[in-house]
Amino acid sequence: MDKLVIRGGHRISGSITASGSKNASLPIIAATLLTGQGTFTLHNIPDLKDILTFSQLLHHLGVETSYSGNTLKVSSRNVESLQAPYELVKKMRASIYVLGPLLARFGHARVSLPGGCAFGPRPIDLHLLAMEKLGAKITIETGFIDATAPGGRLRGAHIDFPISSVGATGNAVMAAVLAEGRTTISNAAAEPEIDTLCKFLMAMGATIKGTGTTELEIEGTDSLNAVEFQNVFDRIEAGTLLAAAAITGGDITVNGVEPEQLKAVLKKFVQAGCSVETTLNSVTLKSPRKLLPTDVTAKPYPAFPTDMQAQWIALMTQAEGTSNITDKVYHERFNHIPELNRLGAHIEIRKNQAIVHGPQKLSGTTVMSTDLRASASLVLAGLVAEGTTEVLRVYHLDRGYEKIEVKLNSLGADISREKYNEF
Repeated sequence: MDKLVIRGGHRISGSITASGSKNASLPIIAATLLTGQGTFTLHNIPDLKDILTFSQLLHHLGVETSYSGNTLKVSSRNVESLQAPYELVKKMRASIYVLGPLLARFGHARVSLPGGCAFGPRPIDLHLLAMEKLGAKITIETGFIDATAPGGRLRGAHIDFPISSVGATGNAVMAAVLAEGRTTISNAAAEPEIDTLCKFLMAMGATIKGTGTTELEIEGTDSLNAVEFQNVFDRIEAGTLLAAAAITGGDITVNGVEPEQLKAVLKKFVQAGCSVETTLNSVTLKSPRKLLPTDVTAKPYPAFPTDMQAQWIALMTQAEGTSNITDKVYHERFNHIPELNRLGAHIEIRKNQAIVHGPQKLSGTTVMSTDLRASASLVLAGLVAEGTTEVLRVYHLDRGYEKIEVKLNSLGADISREKYNEF
């Protein structure tokens, strides 16, 4: 098993290009199941554990893939199985994305109940609600979701989500593009990753109105085609790199981004005292002499993202005062806080809010990753901690950050990846 050994006290400074978005890649790759016509060429797909895991799932279904230089080629012409097994699905919750495409194209899908990061309940009820609204018959037994479209094809319908869900919206849109008739989706997730999925489906030949909004309208079609497509940047990786510069008193330019997608995060950096300048495709941040305490509330896009909550908590340990960080998306996403406190932070938890008392002098020690973004927060803390910090179980980190230690080292960090035996 791998760990990161971080020798703290080095400023993060320089220029870096953001990787492709993990959270956009996964539904795009799943959407290739919608057609057996041709071969997809997907550019800017990050080299991540989650991409490998999802590719393995597709291979099990009979899909052919090849990956080189951040380009993924996919052909779904020879799908042989409509069952996604537990041993693959348990590794990542995003495996549920195959449900909609398989059901839409073949009229049947059997998908194991998913696994993924260990923080709080994240039910798949909304995914199933969407499929049932489109006419699917759903049963759950022996740990599997068994979904069938009577007559072999889904039917257009109105789907009104009681809460905004990125995953359920993605699944619903992918299922609806091959359904008979018109589908409308209310309270759809408006995250850039869903907008990207819609643009991908439209390039394939789908008809979708309202992209980038919470109200979507989809006209079902009989067939779709393989295309070449450029994935968007990873806004969470970009935000994490900006936080790395801010927490270490450094400065950074992140290229290859769309600043509008980072608007809520950049606003908070400015409130924390950072200088932020943007161009059409870059963000430059310069840290202040003293970080200011800054409250954030994580909510669906375009608000501050829950996937930046853990990193912001780490940053606020160095601010001059008390900050309140509230998560209204995942109320129990605070597994990183006990580990940050082990490094010397002073953070309290009250329901779905973290109260961060700063500034605190952090001291290196051994900490344990519990999920993807928690891992990132521990790395940020390690960058500013005195001495050496060892972050264990970084397989969580590898799920969503492409060679993060390489990128940070290129910006002045001192991080090595080492093997260790956990037991």
